[in-house]
Amino acid sequence: MLAFDDLEQNQYVVTTQFTYRAGATEKRADLVLLVNGIPLVVIEAKPPVRSSQSWLDGALQVHDDDERNIPELFVPNILSVATEGKEFHYGSIGLPVELWGPWRVEADTKTPALQQIETAIVSMLRPHVLIDLLANFTAYAADKKKRRIKIVARYQQYEGANKIVERVVAGSPKKGLIWHFQGSGKSLLMLFAARKLRLHPALKNPIVMIVVDRIDLDSQISSTFYAADTPNLVKADSRGELQRLLAQDVRKIIITTIFKFGEADGVLNDRSNIIAMVDEAHRTQEGDLGRKMREALPNAFLFGLTGTPINRADRNTFYAFGAEEDTAGYMSRYGFEESIRDGATMPLHFEPRLLELHIDKEAIDQAFKDLTGGLSDLDREQLAKTAAKMAVLVKSPERIQKICADIARHFQEKVAANGFGAQVVTFDRESCVLYKKALDEHLPPEVSDIVMTVNSGEDEYASYRRERDAEEKLLDRFRDPADPLKVLIVTSKLLTGFDAPILQAMYLDKPLRNHTLLQAICRTNRPYGEAKTHGLIVDYLGIFDDVAQAIRFDEEGITRVVANIIELVRKLPEAMQKCLTYFPGVDRTVTGYEGLIAAQECLPNNDTRDRFAGDYSYLSRLWEAISPDPILSPQETDYRWLTHVYESVKPSTGTGKLLWHALGAKTIELIHEHVHVDAIRDDLETLVLDADLLEAVLGSPDPNKKAKEIEVKVARWLRKRMHDARFKALRDAVRTGPRPGDRVSGVMRCKTESVP
Repeated sequence: MLAFDDLEQNQYVVTTQFTYRAGATEKRADLVLLVNGIPLVVIEAKPPVRSSQSWLDGALQVHDDDERNIPELFVPNILSVATEGKEFHYGSIGLPVELWGPWRVEADTKTPALQQIETAIVSMLRPHVLIDLLANFTAYAADKKKRRIKIVARYQQYEGANKIVERVVAGSPKKGLIWHFQGSGKSLLMLFAARKLRLHPALKNPIVMIVVDRIDLDSQISSTFYAADTPNLVKADSRGELQRLLAQDVRKIIITTIFKFGEADGVLNDRSNIIAMVDEAHRTQEGDLGRKMREALPNAFLFGLTGTPINRADRNTFYAFGAEEDTAGYMSRYGFEESIRDGATMPLHFEPRLLELHIDKEAIDQAFKDLTGGLSDLDREQLAKTAAKMAVLVKSPERIQKICADIARHFQEKVAANGFGAQVVTFDRESCVLYKKALDEHLPPEVSDIVMTVNSGEDEYASYRRERDAEEKLLDRFRDPADPLKVLIVTSKLLTGFDAPILQAMYLDKPLRNHTLLQAICRTNRPYGEAKTHGLIVDYLGIFDDVAQAIRFDEEGITRVVANIIELVRKLPEAMQKCLTYFPGVDRTVTGYEGLIAAQECLPNNDTRDRFAGDYSYLSRLWEAISPDPILSPQETDYRWLTHVYESVKPSTGTGKLLWHALGAKTIELIHEHVHVDAIRDDLETLVLDADLLEAVLGSPDPNKKAKEIEVKVARWLRKRMHDARFKALRDAVRTGPRPGDRVSGVMRCKTESVP
């Protein structure tokens, strides 16, 4: 038994070469941490001076060998650790090794690796931290196949949740703002915080509220809490139910939406031990709904969580949740680069694919100028016609046919080939139906489906109306790699709150802005197996600059989350030439054993081979990101030759497990197709590639690039008048495309940035 309240009563032992027997099987762990004789942590430590081994070798030993052959050892296990002195990773039982995460501590990045590892170990493997992880930061859930999964908090979840608890226990300040990047686990952070708050003796059985602003987020977070078998959990599905729960002082975890406070009249509960965690705090918390919530809970703690950086112009968000005591307004910050560095999320690559049919930018710019001045009724009608043409042209049959043909080709070659799924984001619901019809001409009908909101009486969309259970079953099919459904066509649903790691590509043909834009594209950034190296945004509207603007809210450095494919293409020739310079005078037309021997003579020692391995790995990442763009064709012969040389000197064990994981599915396929000679193996020891992936594949957009903007009032003004007969007639008149005399030129760039 363990003493959770008085840790001094426990006995803590660290033992080396821990031998465990299960029947005829005997295994030996490098280190085991025992509390009162119970083995809670298994550690595999590889030597830091042996370049052929890494932390991954230790993790694979635990995951593939020990867990399978001596499962009894892992019954009480909290977590396992693997390190070689350069990196430190941990994971729960059964967790795939590529999902093992680091434990970070704020420290000087220039600190030597061994000292950084020592700091991480001292921080994490202390008795009170391990017991805290066991008691409050471990959850069990079930996957879609009803298999039990053990979840242990990542360090950013542990830090964020504990800061909430510490602030509540201290009694002040009574608010805080947490920014953890999209996909880094805010739902689990709230779960861990809620459970620890509920069990904390100093808080006297508090009410914990989880407040969201969308039904899909409500479903997502509720699923997380219910899957973890969270006790004393209740959903307030109506305004009356929420008011009843608060009025009766029901001491539970309450999940609700901000809109349930809309009809609140005055104070609903004035207790001081009410803690509200508000998800996506920037969107609806600055208006009447946020005000009503604060009036209903005047003494509550309010913690705002967001997955997108807060615009400096959104000062109300900092005012509503940011405490003066917090540096830069954030109580906890886990940004773009941290999440990508840790593998919590994937980098995003952005590929513009603009068509010849485009909106006349000059006309839209002029409309914007007109709107910002004093307009007569006649001018307003003319502006409406100009804006209406934008919507109609986006949906012209010729344009849709070209885009869907391109989507089908791109999806089959680059996405489906690797076993991933995709989203097609269209202009509106009518576009969803048009795109579905056009895609069915290029892909089997069962490959795609539409997910959108359909109201009663909308007969034209009736076939796509689904109840919540039916829609969730459809989404489960999409998440299933064995199901033929691979493409979801959407317009507003699933742009937020939708979690499907199998989703890699988003084909974007809808103008989005600010938080919605960033949240949408981050649907693609969830890790999914070894083959998924990045999320991919294929842009048909030319809104790349809008993305850069959307993520430039907090600081210039965060713009590196998006890499433009064009920038990667520019880097390729230099990377190719750098690899070829290792082989001066070598005749690359000579194939087979003779050619490989000549190449290997140019790599006479380990240092040279290590440098070549690192340079080739960088080249292969660029190649994978750009593939299958035809621009690669002229360099395919040289890349194939370098790949043969690389394979011939590649070690078969050790660090290779990390270095070769960097090869994408396309590169592997290329190797299999063209390698026709036996690879020559030797005892070469290759160093782990230590170049930062973010530096290698991500290019920072030019921070000085000023994107032209179209005021969002144009879109809002038009939406308010969509039922006006004049606009309907205009839409019908130009449904088939631009009329004679219409100007259709330039690049379509539907800007929707607000202008102060």
